[in-house]
Amino acid sequence: MAAEPTVLVIVLAGGEGKRLQPLTNDRAKPAVPFAGTYRMIDFALSNFANAGYRKIVVLTQYKSHSLDRHISMTWRFSTLLGDYVTPVPAQMRRGPYWFQGSADAIYQNLNLINDEKPDIVCVFGADHIYRMDPRQMVDEHMAHNAGVTVAAIPVPKREATEFGVIESDADGKIVAFHEKSATPPTMPGNDEMCLASMGNYVFDRETLVDIVTPKDGEMNDLGGDVIPALTASGDARVYDFSRNVVPGQDERERGYWRDVGTLDAFYDANMDLIASVPVFNLYNDRWPVFTGRQALPPAKVSRGRGGEPAFVDGSLLCQGSIVSGGHVENSIIGPGSFVDHDAHVTDSILFPGVTIGPGARLHRCIVDKNVNVPEFIRIGFDAEQDAKQFTISDNGIVVIAKEQKIQ
Repeated sequence: MAAEPTVLVIVLAGGEGKRLQPLTNDRAKPAVPFAGTYRMIDFALSNFANAGYRKIVVLTQYKSHSLDRHISMTWRFSTLLGDYVTPVPAQMRRGPYWFQGSADAIYQNLNLINDEKPDIVCVFGADHIYRMDPRQMVDEHMAHNAGVTVAAIPVPKREATEFGVIESDADGKIVAFHEKSATPPTMPGNDEMCLASMGNYVFDRETLVDIVTPKDGEMNDLGGDVIPALTASGDARVYDFSRNVVPGQDERERGYWRDVGTLDAFYDANMDLIASVPVFNLYNDRWPVFTGRQALPPAKVSRGRGGEPAFVDGSLLCQGSIVSGGHVENSIIGPGSFVDHDAHVTDSILFPGVTIGPGARLHRCIVDKNVNVPEFIRIGFDAEQDAKQFTISDNGIVVIAKEQKIQ
């Protein structure tokens, strides 16, 4: 029986997240709250924790304090077996400048790989919403003795310009890789779908170290430089994510993966969770999503101070939240948030610590942390008026920034 490979996980968490502003005005994208209770990075880290791959470094860069704090306070493994989750900031090992791209980030941290000496290095993104058993991808990678294996999933052609698009042969060998092409090739037999890279890679250690080390030209980006180079050398394979099997997952959820890089994608992925039969099930206790838990009391639904009845339907109420005579429908109410009497919150997402005043009306809003929404105000009903003080997404979602003063 062959020995299990030693695996080091590198989670890339250094992106700016410009398309998610104002939610990323003062936090890294992977630290943005999701589903009320979690941070985005919890989904990637939970996949590895459940799989038993628990030597994890998280490469950070922009506005990383919130992310570093979350990792250090939440993601603590037992040191008895040498397990760890460690945030690693940009250390400027090549000179006084930041990471020049994802591949350069790995090159600047080769000491982490050289110290650990793993057989396999998993390089995954930090800000996608999905469940995956990475052991199955590692097994397939080793079975074919590949230099790199790239996880992929079909996406509509209209969305594929935002991804690396893969062309592969019948055996799974990548024959061409197109990074964010304006005219991405479609899948054989399906003119509407393209095979997109998920930004998750499994590398043979020697291949990774060799390819990111500068030679004639620098390899700054994994998708733009490294994968095309390994494709050209015949060392790249594709892994079909839709075949990944996760304990406790039903067929509806298999293949679920969301890139929440825009405000609308972020909103839609949150709304996926509150459907009557959600396509992504937070309640799978056989493959849980882990996060930090504050010492907050249970959620409370009660009449308001004047006896006004509360109404809650199709919503997630996080710990410490209170609906006191308010109306909450198709919404996510974050930890410690308060909805006062006769306030209506519909189709909205409240981050932690939000207060909705009496009689306020919010519809299709994202409200960042610690915002106080004044009584009787209406937000989400008049786009022209809302645009005077709030960010409006392409699909009309109103985003209220962290601690914003509302007029």
